[in-house]
Amino acid sequence: MTAALLLPSPAMAAPGQAIISTDLVRTMVLLTLLSVAPAIFLSMTSFLRTIVVLTMVRHAFGMPETPPNPVLISLALFLTAFTMAPTLSVVNREALKPLLAGDVSVEQAVDRGSAPLRQFMLAQTRDSDIESIYAIAKEPVPQTAEQVDLLKLTPAFILNELRVSFTIGFVILLPFLLIDLVVSSILLSLGMMMVPPATISLPIKILMFVLIDGWGLVVQGVLGSFR
Repeated sequence: MTAALLLPSPAMAAPGQAIISTDLVRTMVLLTLLSVAPAIFLSMTSFLRTIVVLTMVRHAFGMPETPPNPVLISLALFLTAFTMAPTLSVVNREALKPLLAGDVSVEQAVDRGSAPLRQFMLAQTRDSDIESIYAIAKEPVPQTAEQVDLLKLTPAFILNELRVSFTIGFVILLPFLLIDLVVSSILLSLGMMMVPPATISLPIKILMFVLIDGWGLVVQGVLGSFR
């Protein structure tokens, strides 16, 4: 009888085991989210458009290593945090905090967290991009925006981001191209064919970019392109 008293009954052990099991599941879900967080950050936020435009600005100068990659990535990260602050605050309030507190299940947290990201991506993505992805998948296009599958919305959003970033990049590259053409024409007319045009055009492009506050204009243009 003494041994029987020392052994926990199934009714007594079940609540503790349930709590431990729930904590383990919650920990596994959080670790999984952390592992896929970089992919989510790259494909479902404004980071993609921002880093592509900043990289094209660097190539417009003819200096592929200046500013260095860590500088551009850091700037893109802070600009993304500024752009996505309203969306991320909703995700934190509606999904992350309740999940950590144990107030909602994992499925509910995923649904609540994906809803703000879905709204952000739908606001940026054209209907034609969504239709193209559904045409590739050979599935009918949903009637409402709420019915759009997140796995199909994400590639449509990426296509739109690449299109917009290349459009902005073309506007940025055009003045620098004109400077290169003018410098090349002047050198050719002076018979200085052995002088590389980049030797003279690079300081001119940097001076023009600084005088017009180019980085400020680029940042304003990128941030203003988001809806």
